[in-house]
Amino acid sequence: MADLQAIVDEIHDKLAPRLGEGKVADYIPQLAHVDPKKFGMAIVTVDGEIFKVGDADVPFSIQSISKVFTLTLALGKHGETTWNRVGREPSGSAFNSIVQLEHEEGKPRNPFINAGAIAVSDLVLAGHTPREAIGEIVRFVRYLADDDSIAIDPTVAKSEQATGYRNFALANFMRSFGKLDHPVEHVLGVYFHHCALAMTCTQLAKSGLFLAASGRNPLTGHTVVSKQRARRINALMLTCGHYDGSGDFAYRVGLPGKSGVGGGILAVAPGRASVAVWSPGLNHNGNSLLGSLALEMLTTRTGWSVFGH
Repeated sequence: MADLQAIVDEIHDKLAPRLGEGKVADYIPQLAHVDPKKFGMAIVTVDGEIFKVGDADVPFSIQSISKVFTLTLALGKHGETTWNRVGREPSGSAFNSIVQLEHEEGKPRNPFINAGAIAVSDLVLAGHTPREAIGEIVRFVRYLADDDSIAIDPTVAKSEQATGYRNFALANFMRSFGKLDHPVEHVLGVYFHHCALAMTCTQLAKSGLFLAASGRNPLTGHTVVSKQRARRINALMLTCGHYDGSGDFAYRVGLPGKSGVGGGILAVAPGRASVAVWSPGLNHNGNSLLGSLALEMLTTRTGWSVFGH
């Protein structure tokens, strides 16, 4: 086993002069206030060891990374029929694009673009009020991370609700094609709230560990999903987890991953570890600029790429 602490320390030292690069997401007003020089990284191995550096214990808005958890919940509720509502193909267009949705008659291309995650929120809402569905999502993430302190940041949720015109458009569009079962404002209430989950790199890495360990959380002994489902969620993260930058991320990093515009990335090294990195400055695809670089450095040093050493 490589000395992971030495590796994360080295990554942090190498990137230190570049902290603040990239562009912080400012279209969600609350995110515009985040210090662009923050940087944290945490690795949790399947043996339960934790290695971290920098701001790894500072909570941040996980944004679209939460889509991994809502997809896992939707699959638990609806199984394979989930795919009647949302596809499994990379989109190749921006995460909030409406053009593709019209062309494909309201069926989003995958669960990680905004339209797809809105469809997934609709599935999670089945049989619940919005408040109950949001509560279920928070409880699930707390269960995954084994940490009851995880919560939604209400100011971020409000900030999104006040400015999320594009998401309202996407949801109304899907509703017009008969692709949403619940009222648009209920679905979006669930969507905006789960995107406003605040977590630290350490909590996030722990919550993704079940995907590195064949569906089981080795820290708690809980089986979260079947081995096959874990594998399939990882496959979607690899092909669709970074919007229209997914191919480049697979090429450079070679791990299943999911990014969020808060600057976080959750990456999974199957059989080895779960990794979370946070650096708020984004590249032109809306993915963390230094976060992506840090993960590329990590897989280069450890040989963890799923494509071999």
